Amino acid sequence: MPVIRQIAQMGHPVLRQISVSIPDPTDSAIRVLNEDLLATIRYSHGVGIAAPQVFESLRMVIIASRPNPRYPHAPEMDPTTLINPELLWTSEEVESGWEGCLSIPGMRGLIPRHLSVGACFQTLAGEKREVEFTGFPARVFQHEFDHLNGLLFIDRLESLHNLLTEQEFVRRTE
Repeated sequence: MPVIRQIAQMGHPVLRQISVSIPDPTDSAIRVLNEDLLATIRYSHGVGIAAPQVFESLRMVIIASRPNPRYPHAPEMDPTTLINPELLWTSEEVESGWEGCLSIPGMRGLIPRHLSVGACFQTLAGEKREVEFTGFPARVFQHEFDHLNGLLFIDRLESLHNLLTEQEFVRRTE
């Protein structure tokens, strides 16, 4: 039975570590972690999650964009688990958008991200795949990929004036 995991909060050292590769994506412990991450993301109303956010310094993320209370306009997509993801390319076009993070509750930042990215990864079956993310899913991928490299969205702020409380963000976007 999947477990809703506690989310590491900003300031915890696990969020600043470079995570380690997963040698065997088919390992049963990785399947359990995947199910726990899916349960945690649903419970927390996230659109993506990285293993370091649940205190597992492993190169694994889930992109699971869907409308929810935190992101009411997020596009619907099936959850995608990416094990040992690599960023292959980024578009030249960059756009700033508001991001939040389960590890930094109550805050939003206006963050520049590439509009499209190419990535390769392994599946839970150990198969290698390549994918292109565009728009909001590309933003989510870049956000989660940063977690694997010890970065938080606040590290990408161009100005502290682009950091808001969740309450002020909601007020401005109503």
